[in-house]
Amino acid sequence: MPDSKLKLIQGNLLIDGKSTNPIEKGAVLIKNNTILEIGSPEIITPSDKNSFEIFDFSDKTILPGLVDCHVHLNGFGDGRTGDDLALLPDEILTLQSAKNARESLLSGVTTARDCGAKNLTTFMLRKAINQGITIGPRLILSGRAIAIIGGHLSYFGEEVTGNDECRAAVRQLIKEGSDFIKITATGGSTATSYPWRPSFTTEEIRTICEEAHKFGKLVSAHCVSSEGISNSLDGGVDQIIHCLFREPDGSPKYRPDLTQKIIDKNIFVNATIHQGLESLNNLILYQNNTKEEKNAIKKLQEEHSVRLEHCLRMKDAGVKFVCGSDASWQQYKLGQFYKEIVAHTTIGLSPIESIISATLDSAIACGVDDQVGSIEKGKKADLIIVNGNPLNNIENIKNVDTVFLDGIAVN
Repeated sequence: MPDSKLKLIQGNLLIDGKSTNPIEKGAVLIKNNTILEIGSPEIITPSDKNSFEIFDFSDKTILPGLVDCHVHLNGFGDGRTGDDLALLPDEILTLQSAKNARESLLSGVTTARDCGAKNLTTFMLRKAINQGITIGPRLILSGRAIAIIGGHLSYFGEEVTGNDECRAAVRQLIKEGSDFIKITATGGSTATSYPWRPSFTTEEIRTICEEAHKFGKLVSAHCVSSEGISNSLDGGVDQIIHCLFREPDGSPKYRPDLTQKIIDKNIFVNATIHQGLESLNNLILYQNNTKEEKNAIKKLQEEHSVRLEHCLRMKDAGVKFVCGSDASWQQYKLGQFYKEIVAHTTIGLSPIESIISATLDSAIACGVDDQVGSIEKGKKADLIIVNGNPLNNIENIKNVDTVFLDGIAVN
């Protein structure tokens, strides 16, 4: 239960998550799980010294709790494929999800959006967190992703064909407690899928979006091909995940027309920039210098270089990026969200812009910005304290000292 006593949290620097101008020697006054005031300690400190508790972080930086808008809590981040992951029993995946949730929270992520899990595993985890059995971030859950037969994530997704089944899948997921709908609009790493080709028709996507929007739910689309991006935009999705410009043969080709359509529709892009780099770094670290490994490293390096070029062009054109790690998929373990935040600076975002992309903008994209994402009066008291100044060195975002969730220090 939240502590009813007032708490004054003061630091050397306060980054509120929405303004590009931090507050020097800033402070936050909270009661229960809610932010009451922010500003100078001299102004917001209660006159009755016995009515509040002081948390003095005078040599550290205060930020909003981080919002990772793309996680897979079921994963291990040890390189195993999703096809193999789906063979594990639900009980194991739920326990692994609990482990991931805890590590994510302690690393500074106070809100996490899970973009596809097996059966009811993440729903059971959320119940366990709410009952105090374990700890974790605020969870925004899609439940099972909606896929075509044999499509990406079909092994623990809702496999559908045609408008009626698309509509029924949305209704079933909402019944089970889904907060948003995740669709795989193209193939991906799933063995039976075709990565560079679209999966759903535009009409099927439109049916999914209309049904989800009817109930106030957002729709996010996994897209690793240009045709999939185009179909998703025409179908009415609210967010594009990955956003790879790839032709049907897999060759990269930047599409300024699709970029403009993303901008015109005011849609966020979750580019998962670091995901491929994590796989590359692991391959370099553990290689045995075989010819095959050297060729794989060269290919990944080329792909990452193209990826950065395309993201930079999107950013310069005006695309809004949000921060989602895609951990624990492939080699990327949860608890290292800072790597995605740092990666945003490699496509031209400033440190403060990268932080906003991982706080308020991600909260907006998840539909929870009325509660979290920034340090504002009336919002939930989700805060993190880091050593150093991340505006001077964005890498300092990983130096988490203390995490407050609902006004309670969890570490």
